[in-house]
Amino acid sequence: MSSRESPAAVLFDMDGTLVDTEDLWWDACVEVAGGLGSPLGEADREALFGLSVEDAALHIAATLDSAGAPGARAVETMLTDAFTGRLQNGVTTLPGAVALLEALRAAGIPAGLVSASPRPVVDLVLETVGGDRFRLSVAAGDSARNKPAPDPYLAAAARLGVDPAACVAIEDSPTGVASARSAGCAVIVVGPSGAAGGVAAAGVTAGDVTAGDVTAGGVTAVPTLESVDLPLLRRLVADPGPVTPRT
Repeated sequence: MSSRESPAAVLFDMDGTLVDTEDLWWDACVEVAGGLGSPLGEADREALFGLSVEDAALHIAATLDSAGAPGARAVETMLTDAFTGRLQNGVTTLPGAVALLEALRAAGIPAGLVSASPRPVVDLVLETVGGDRFRLSVAAGDSARNKPAPDPYLAAAARLGVDPAACVAIEDSPTGVASARSAGCAVIVVGPSGAAGGVAAAGVTAGDVTAGDVTAGGVTAVPTLESVDLPLLRRLVADPGPVTPRT
């Protein structure tokens, strides 16, 4: 049992975790792919869940007729433009997000934003959520590799001067959970779809998890951020379970 009393930091994913942007992201993907003559279906929606813009662009580019089709980099730019255009109308914070951030600030626990989205997207969302609530933000391009690699979480911990194993990451997708776990963080996965996929990404059967219970794989599933409080965060870093950071 560790002697830690609180997390060294709490590191938040952004889309689908703090803010309700998943439908906006899907609409942007549908617009871009449809405009390129390759309509998306429900299977694509599942495949695109939690992906970075770069990986989503690769997915869409792979569906295009190669003759005269734009490359993945061009599709990436189109996706970023379509997504930011929707975000400019504002975004909705998810239940419990602001209250949790304020509780962390009152307790003196640093909060970091660790997103797979490009910097223009992150900065737009910070205008809504409040950039002053975060000690730092990491966006696509701020680390050598994006999620699901551990680099974004390792970069955030390094910039804060803390041990990743003393941090709690809050995610909603298998891609994000894989990133945070491989960095060595304890992980909370939020939401029914995120919980199932995120727990599977950690190598734990979703059926073994109930809200608020720590799994053998070090992932805790909760329905919303309203279920996350300081006692839970403290328990996770006091007894994080087996975590093996890797590069």
